Amino acid sequence: MREAGLRSKIKRRYRPVTTVSKGSVFAPNRLDQCFDVEAPNRVWVSDITAIATDEGWLYLAGTLDLYSRRIVGWSMSASPSADLVVAALQMAIDERAPRGGLMHHSDRGTQYTSSKFRELLDRNGIECSMSRKGNCYDNAVKESFFHSMKTEHCSHVRYRTRDEARVSVFDYIEVFYNLERLHSTLAYLSPAQYERTSACGVPASPGLSGTPHAEVPNQPPSSSAVLGGA
Repeated sequence: MREAGLRSKIKRRYRPVTTVSKGSVFAPNRLDQCFDVEAPNRVWVSDITAIATDEGWLYLAGTLDLYSRRIVGWSMSASPSADLVVAALQMAIDERAPRGGLMHHSDRGTQYTSSKFRELLDRNGIECSMSRKGNCYDNAVKESFFHSMKTEHCSHVRYRTRDEARVSVFDYIEVFYNLERLHSTLAYLSPAQYERTSACGVPASPGLSGTPHAEVPNQPPSSSAVLGGA
């Protein structure tokens, strides 16, 4: 690689954003690291990460369907507030219209234990699951998505503004990751291909081994919405 002038991509360090408040009520870990799901809209997993820009941090909340590994809801904001995760989940609900039997898993961050977020779960009949204290493996699939996004994309770009970062992240999620990025877990299909294959009645093996929506409140993905908010 050195002789060819090549080098591997290595993810830069980033600041953790999970905070826990005293007196928070936590849901049990109902998911229990069972990441193989047999149908869409049965288990969604969510988390928050921070993306560095010259203007300051841009926070991204994302919701992923474990069945196809597709990002079904997301939101970005300059503040890691409860509104951020509410907007991401509301986008997923609007886009996927789940009909019951859905579990949502996250860490124990204050955003996910907030009354706003728990009320949204309750209104839509979504069962709540949370990771055990200090155990990142309980939400490993969502952590893996953020790792891939930063390793492949964000960590090698200097964003001058949050707007630049919003456009870049939208591009990664909606244009590349959901539509094109291949997953060994999905028999080397993209999330969109995996869902189409399953919808056609052709079972897709789970693996060889066994808009922009830039600011809260959430809006449907559209290029005109990318640059909204600070």
